[in-house]
Amino acid sequence: MEDYILREIDKLYNLLMLMAQKLGLWSEGAECCTVADLKDEMAEADINIDLDALLQMDNPVAYLVEEEHFSDKSLELFVDLLFHTDLDESIKSRLLKDTIAYLESRNYISFRLYSLM
Repeated sequence: MEDYILREIDKLYNLLMLMAQKLGLWSEGAECCTVADLKDEMAEADINIDLDALLQMDNPVAYLVEEEHFSDKSLELFVDLLFHTDLDESIKSRLLKDTIAYLESRNYISFRLYSLM
């Protein structure tokens, strides 16, 4: 049943992305912002996380959960934001896989993050 639901969500996602592309709202490979933009937004929102140091950590997900007390939903949203920046693809991939593995261990299914894989 889970596979069926994931496939249906993926179909809806693809349909919405095609519609956005046709309307000129989205171009393939377009990034929402740069890492610098995200840092500025975090500073403006008074989020005191050193993004450069975080991304150099062996296990940034554990740090965010244990030290910064991110909830499952907050972690999901944060990784989604990072994924849509100009961050290096290898870092994005590692962070995405680690986050999905952590969330799965907590029985939290993130359709948002699965759609990014």
